[in-house]
Amino acid sequence: MAEADKSPKFPTMPEVVEELKKTTDLGFPIAAMSLVNYLKNMVLVVCMGRLGSLELAGGALAIGFTNITGYSVLSGLAMGMEPLCGQGFGSRNLSLVSLTLRRTIIMLLLASILISLLWFKLEPLMLCLRQNPDITKVASIYCRFAIPDLVANSLLHPLRIYLRSKGTTWPLLWCTLISIAFHFPITNFLTFTLRFGVPGIAISNFITNFNTLFFLLCYMFCTPASEESLSTPLTSPPLPTALSTTSLGQEWRILLQLAIPSCLAVCLEWWWYEFMTISAGYLANPRVALATSALVIQTTSLMYTLPMALSASVSTRVGNELGAGRGQKARLATVVAIGLALLISVLGLLGTTLGREAWGRVFTKDIEVLELTKTVLPIIGLCELANCPQTTSCGILRGSARPDWERESLKAADLVGKSDNYISFAHAEQKVKCEEGLLVAVGLLKEAPEIER
Repeated sequence: MAEADKSPKFPTMPEVVEELKKTTDLGFPIAAMSLVNYLKNMVLVVCMGRLGSLELAGGALAIGFTNITGYSVLSGLAMGMEPLCGQGFGSRNLSLVSLTLRRTIIMLLLASILISLLWFKLEPLMLCLRQNPDITKVASIYCRFAIPDLVANSLLHPLRIYLRSKGTTWPLLWCTLISIAFHFPITNFLTFTLRFGVPGIAISNFITNFNTLFFLLCYMFCTPASEESLSTPLTSPPLPTALSTTSLGQEWRILLQLAIPSCLAVCLEWWWYEFMTISAGYLANPRVALATSALVIQTTSLMYTLPMALSASVSTRVGNELGAGRGQKARLATVVAIGLALLISVLGLLGTTLGREAWGRVFTKDIEVLELTKTVLPIIGLCELANCPQTTSCGILRGSARPDWERESLKAADLVGKSDNYISFAHAEQKVKCEEGLLVAVGLLKEAPEIER
């Protein structure tokens, strides 16, 4: 035991290369899938821009509201199953994985009912907050037609996490690619050929997600199983888990204890961007401000694909290794992921600074919107210097079943947001993200020795 404790402080180069290969093999399909999904969302925004500046502004408000109240909540709650599935597959406790998948789906469907009620009442809520009536009307129409998308996401999120925790990421990419291939003609047909306008954009979005869900289910049910059935535990005794000796109520409590902190962390990650969108509606020229915020959101969504893929990959790697009892390899996965995060953050800053003018012209020809976009994008790139390592650190903590540290980001952001009056929303975002990244990094360093146990 004494010799085991005296393991080398730094990993060897072959070990780093091997871990880098595992991380990239797992993360490449996730990143590609995220980019494909980004193209789908970009098509939605481009179509809104082609309909007019009012539709673009209303669509930006709707996207911000749905992200804040719906998609971020579902995504965050689903992430509570990551450590259970990751460590369940690592320890080969397949019954734990099966139960976690089913309960997460039930939890998300119940949450969707409450969210749909809020989306249906968007217009009176926004008018009470003194948003522009014309813009609010467009946003309300979009939200009402987007309600079925909550059901699709309640099923998609758990299935994606289940397959990702299993290390099966390529089918996720292929299923998404097939559905996106149908997305472009469906959106064009509903929006412009049938002249549905904004409702057509919302309908095409949830049709595409249901198509993805259909293809994933076809893969899961039609592909011959190469391993034991998911619902049947392996004959070899699994490693001890917290769920092995607990009652049904305690099992649900454990899942919620992981899901709620993860939800808070994801909501924080999304909300500071979306609050800018809603707050832009109060400015003197809400049309230009909201249209610009739509472009900023699309830019940050594109930049977020790589950190999100890296976060998901390292969460799976850490969870699998800890479940298998290999703490040293889990720590190596952490080091490699943080190094990649720093590299990605620098690339993001360079991209938003050097390509800011050409990027804005992809979405609109409005001179005012383009000028404001050129000013904001470099600041967004600067935020990425802290955002990417912070996002990756959250993935590490999720994989190690320590989501409580993610809540510290929420406390830090809340403290900063209440103590300062920001000159602009972009500067507010920058301060919050830097605070998040520093705090989570401190937590990660403090918790690092615990991971090996």
